[in-house]
Amino acid sequence: MLTEIIIAVSALIVSGLVTYFLWNSLLTKKKKAIIREAEVEAEVIRKEKILQAKEKFLQLKADHEKLFNEKNNKLSQLENKLKQRESTFSQKLEETQRKQREVDSIRENLTNQLLLVDKRTEELEKLHRSQIEKLETISGLSAEEAKLQLTESLKAEAKTDAMSYINEIVDEAKLTAQKEAKRVVVNTIQRVATESAIENSVTVFHIDSDEIKGRIIGREGRNIRALEAATGVEIIVDDTPEAIILSAFDPVRREIARLALHQLVIDGRIHPARIEEVVSKTQKQIEEEIVEIGKRTSIDLGIHGLHPEIIRLIGKMKYRSSYGQNLLQHSREVANLCAIMATELGLNAKIAKRAGLLHDIGKVPDDQPELPHAILGMKLAEKYKEKPEICNAIGAHHDEAEMTTLIAPIVQVCDAISGARPGARREVVESYIKRLKEMEDLALSYPGVSKTFAIQAGRELRVVVGSEKISDEEAASLSYDIAKKIQDDMTYPGQVKITVIRETRAISYAK
Repeated sequence: MLTEIIIAVSALIVSGLVTYFLWNSLLTKKKKAIIREAEVEAEVIRKEKILQAKEKFLQLKADHEKLFNEKNNKLSQLENKLKQRESTFSQKLEETQRKQREVDSIRENLTNQLLLVDKRTEELEKLHRSQIEKLETISGLSAEEAKLQLTESLKAEAKTDAMSYINEIVDEAKLTAQKEAKRVVVNTIQRVATESAIENSVTVFHIDSDEIKGRIIGREGRNIRALEAATGVEIIVDDTPEAIILSAFDPVRREIARLALHQLVIDGRIHPARIEEVVSKTQKQIEEEIVEIGKRTSIDLGIHGLHPEIIRLIGKMKYRSSYGQNLLQHSREVANLCAIMATELGLNAKIAKRAGLLHDIGKVPDDQPELPHAILGMKLAEKYKEKPEICNAIGAHHDEAEMTTLIAPIVQVCDAISGARPGARREVVESYIKRLKEMEDLALSYPGVSKTFAIQAGRELRVVVGSEKISDEEAASLSYDIAKKIQDDMTYPGQVKITVIRETRAISYAK
């Protein structure tokens, strides 16, 4: 039994050793095979890397050669250009040297000729002096005395001939100029046809029925008072059937009142708040219409490049009058007359037409300083970059500035033609408007006064004051002071009623 165990153990040990050696032998062979495979792969990778490096080197070499060739080409081109320039410069230098030699030769010839001329001049002077001495000896007069007698004789003869010639030319020029001037003026007047309309100081507003009059007046007259205060126009509601009269010297105010009243009547809602809203909208509408009229006028006359403010002033001319003549119509007429007359005289018709349109622009501004309208218009034109000849024509059309161009007398003549035709103007309206404007400005000069309105043809002056600046007691004192000032400084027919309006409002909103 023990023997069998020993044999089994021995066999087990022997089998284990055999297994170990066999396994070790197999592992060694496998390791060698793996190493060989790794060496083969490494060799393959090494060869691939060497090939890639060679390809990269060849690519870099090709790029470098290409760049080198390009630089060589550029250098060659630059070298060729330099050679060409050097050749051109050499040719020019040779040409310059050749010309310099020619100039030197010419200069030398001229010098010789001048010397020869000087010699001959000296000889001629000697000969001339000898002849003069002979003549003095023969005539018994010195050269200066003979020259003086000859000069006086020629001067008297020339003066006589010149005077007769000048008289003939002046007489002929007077006849021709008078005839030509008449022809130009007559042709100009005949080619312009305009309306002959006189501006009024009232506007009649027609209504469908007399029932609307009561709604316009409102409870205790509050609607009509609100409308008069907002527009500055006196609204006369009398027995005239289906008509209401709007009275104010300012056509803009009358137009605003007419349009606002028309809108209120159509809408049907007539109360103080609605009246203020409609009047405000109407004022904006009139301002837009003024700009549109100015643009349309400039387009109709073919005048371009006007400043926007000048266009607005041109549009405002529609609501101004010059001695009863509509200012816009008058300016358009003068512009057309100036263009025709300038064409007849061979001058620039566009500049003449532009000056004719703008010649009375100084009558339009709201804030009129104490300047003649011609000078004010000239300053406005200069402010808005008009040409000097146009500015001079505007300022000189009433001889308040010196005329420096031919356009100025043309504008003056055409202004006289437009205003002198029968039925064109009434001087009463101009003085009347000026008086009302002075009355409003006088009241507006007092502190605390926000608005002034001259109504009833200047028989009443309404003064709107700020409630936070003027108290009730001060309002009464202000009314007395304005009346005293008007009485002392102004001339007017009849009497003027001064009404100071002070209104306090309390406003709150329900949300």
